[in-house]
Parts: sequence; structure tokens; C-alpha cells
Amino acid sequence: METVEHAPGSVIAHVPAAEKQYVGSPTLLALGDGVLLAAHDLFGPGTGFDTAVVHRSEDDGTTWRAVATLHGQFWSTLFQHDGALYLLGTARQNGDVVIRRSDDGGLTWTDPVDEARGLLRRGRYHCAPTPVLEHRGRLWRAFEDLEGPGDATWGRSFRAGMLSATVDADLLDARSWTDTGFLASDPSWLDGTVVGWLEGNAVVTPDGELVDLLRVDVPTPDPCYAAVIRVGADGTTLDFDPATGFRAMPGSITKFTVRWDERSGRYWSLVNHVPDPAATSVGLRSRNTVQLVSSPDLDRWDLGPVLLHHDDDQVHAFQYVDWVVDGDDILFVSRTAFDDDAGGAASFHDTNFLTFHRVERFRDTVR
Repeated sequence: METVEHAPGSVIAHVPAAEKQYVGSPTLLALGDGVLLAAHDLFGPGTGFDTAVVHRSEDDGTTWRAVATLHGQFWSTLFQHDGALYLLGTARQNGDVVIRRSDDGGLTWTDPVDEARGLLRRGRYHCAPTPVLEHRGRLWRAFEDLEGPGDATWGRSFRAGMLSATVDADLLDARSWTDTGFLASDPSWLDGTVVGWLEGNAVVTPDGELVDLLRVDVPTPDPCYAAVIRVGADGTTLDFDPATGFRAMPGSITKFTVRWDERSGRYWSLVNHVPDPAATSVGLRSRNTVQLVSSPDLDRWDLGPVLLHHDDDQVHAFQYVDWVVDGDDILFVSRTAFDDDAGGAASFHDTNFLTFHRVERFRDTVR
């Protein structure tokens, strides 16, 4: 992967559009002392929709090098637990749920060959790089399966749920993991506009309740809605009330990562907010702006500063942002479509870069 320096931020990876391999599913992990890991998958007609690449930086994200290429890994989240690194997602597009462990800082990884070594669920599953959350002695991660009612139209068959394991379990053993069951959306919701829900976030509410906070795909103008599915106290049931479970959230028609920050007492996210869909060529699905947002309660969201923007939204985008807190700053990675020496991105969706960025003193944006 040749690196060029036209995109904003620090370039982690670059794949020319002519290769028909597009950069997807960015995920980021800070290991301390300036060491960072980032990973992404590759999608598009030049791929098998089944490969992830792990990159490492030892200078706070200024420079990066690829350290591992993993076949049979897709849509995955990096996380650290009990001294080891993990990568949790699917084996391929709409494939088995798999997890890998690294004990050497991300240089080498286990292979999920069977249920004792990382093959957690067989079937058709969907997800995105969203948080692995520790809550009440368990690790939680949102997934969707594709066993819902309806036809094969994208989104219609997605059923939302979570997998969880106790914090002291062998995370590579499928028997360590239980699920909440999976809940389908209903196309009659929101006046018949709901296409599907997907790419959920495991989040704890201010009153200590675990919820799955999901992107909601609708074809209508603003407001954008996120869905809040409540997880039962025993971790094996789900509940959703369409009368109260949709929350207006900027940019929630596209993938987002939400995390709680104890110091500010707020939830934070970096979203593709579109204040005027009619003024853009791609409309509500434009991804050419990343904006910082925060909330005290997951109900009211306050707009912060615009972090990245390009006037064109057809072949420029910053999307699927994943982020972590690093002291006073937010570090984030973006699936980026931008100009390069090879003719630029194929489209705003089919991106040619993975880029790294820092938001300094992000808490100061709340007044």
C-alpha cells in the first residue's frame, strides 16, 4: 500500500481506487507511551470481504506501519483486556462471529479455527467497530444477525442483539459467551420509514441500565434517529418500545461510536451531521463532515465543533469514525475518501484512505 500525503491527518493506509479494494471499518486502540494500534478491513470487488490489516504507531500516530494481515477477519473492534489485545468481529461479510488474541502488541494473532480457539458463533452476523464495554462483571459487544423477517433487502433482515462473557472467562472459548437474543425492527415504525437498525453500541445509561444504541436507516429528512434497546438485568432478554425508544441524534443515520467520559459527565460521539440535506448532492447520507457531539443523558445531544469538512460530498468523505480518549484529547481514525495521485476515491462510500486525527482538549468544547 503506497502512502501519499493529500488526505488530512496522518495517513495510516492508502489503497488506490483502481485496485477495487476499499478501506473499511476503522478501529483504534491506545496502548500507552505513544503506542497506538489501528485496524481496518478491505471491501469491494477486488477483495473477498474477509481480510483485516493491523497497523502500529510508536510516535503518537505521526507515522504508521502495517504489522499484520489477517484473513478471515472483518468488521472488527480492537480492545485490551487482562493484559492481552483482542480483535472481535466477523470472519467475513455476513459471516461467523470470531475473536483473535495477541500477546505481543499486535504483531501476531491467534487463528479462530474452531470453537475452542476463537470461533464464537456460526451463522450470518453483521456489526461494525463499536465498543466492547465492561459492565457488571461482563464484557459486552453489539452484533446483528441476518435472520429477521422479510426479503434480502439490505437492512430488513438485521436483528439487533449482544454477546457477552464474564471478565475472567477464556474469551477464545465459544462456551464463555452468551447472547441476549436478537430483535428485528419493524418497517411500520416512524410512519413506515424504517429500513433497518444496525451497528449497535453497548452503552450504560445514567441510571445504570445497559442498552444497545443503534444507527437507524430511514430515507426521510432530519431529524435522524437512534434506537435504544434495553437489555434485561439477566443479560438474556431485550425490550424495545417504539413509542419511546427512538431518540433524535445528529448523524445517526450513519455509523457512530458512543462512549461515556467520566471527567466531563457526558457521552461523546463523532458523527456525520448534515444540517441541510437539501443543499447536498448526497442528501442526508452525506459523509463529508465530521462533527463532535455530546450528551448528558443519551436524549439531548449538543453540537460541538466541526472537525473535518470538504465542500464536495460525492467523492470526499470522513466516516465510520472510531475514537478513544487520551488524557485531555480524543484520538480518532476515519475511513476517508480523498484526493490522491491516482485519481482519487471511487466514491464517497468506496474510500481510499485510513487516516488518524487528534482533537485537543475536547472537553473544553462544552460551555
